[in-house]
Amino acid sequence: MSPPDSLLHRRALLAAGALMALPQARAQSFPNKPLRLVVPYPPGGGVDVVARILQEPLSRALGHAVNIDNRGGAAGSLGTDQVAKAAPDGHTVLLTLSSHTINPLVFKTPYDVERDFAPVSLVVSLPQLIFANTKAPFETLAGMVAYARKNPGRLSYATAGSGSPSHIAGEWLKQRTGSFFVHIPYRGGGPAVADVMGGQLELGILSISAAAAHAKAGRVRPLAVTTKRRNPSFPDVPTVAEALNLPDYEVDSWIAAFAPRGTPATAVDKLQAEIHRLVQNPDIAARLLAQGAVGVGSSPQALDDVVRRELKQWAPLIQAANIRPD
Repeated sequence: MSPPDSLLHRRALLAAGALMALPQARAQSFPNKPLRLVVPYPPGGGVDVVARILQEPLSRALGHAVNIDNRGGAAGSLGTDQVAKAAPDGHTVLLTLSSHTINPLVFKTPYDVERDFAPVSLVVSLPQLIFANTKAPFETLAGMVAYARKNPGRLSYATAGSGSPSHIAGEWLKQRTGSFFVHIPYRGGGPAVADVMGGQLELGILSISAAAAHAKAGRVRPLAVTTKRRNPSFPDVPTVAEALNLPDYEVDSWIAAFAPRGTPATAVDKLQAEIHRLVQNPDIAARLLAQGAVGVGSSPQALDDVVRRELKQWAPLIQAANIRPD
């Protein structure tokens, strides 16, 4: 005997409800397998160091392994593109530098920064350090600007490469102060700081982690940091804004986490909450600060705001300075 129509109807509704609940249940159970943390730079760099500081505690917090996947190439665009095309289930996460908002304005990238990623969290704030050779004819940033104005083109400054955050910091400084000094791009911070120490160049602008040890040892002279706040590693070194009375000057070479666009909000929120908790942990914060990095742990919306603001801010600067790939 067949079941009555009303019973069949109830069974159909229950089955449909169960099917509709499956994606939500999967999202709520996040994570349910190891995570792949893509670092779009080679091992040993600043982003990789931060990733390895967070790797073990994040694995414990999530209950699954966090595997770091270094995918260097194309100034970070290669690994970034892999995350853009990954399954949006929360198990693939990009940890990248603020070049994320510079690369699309300098290179032709195969992804759209605003369209293809779900912001998760700012992880750390990492300033650029402006420093000089110890025998340079100036001892302060104001003195350097005055010297550059009187001697246009005589000073040269080293960076980690064309289109890098350090390059952006230098070009914006030139524009804001009406001074001129020559950009010399290097492939990495090590050779750049070595040439400033050796006197081949008078000036360097590099991530604080690349130059901190040399500055603390007195081998180079720190002049300023490019973030809005002083860095706790160098409390006596002023910001550019302070040194030159430029309150809107800021170049924060932040490190942040992104997921592929379409990643469930529950997964994004879980990742954000754990990152925020970890970077505020005193032991982890101390390890980050040893690299010159200050833990942040922002909301996804705050990171999205940073991305959109910097894309608009850097576009005219890059065009005016005619910044091109090395």
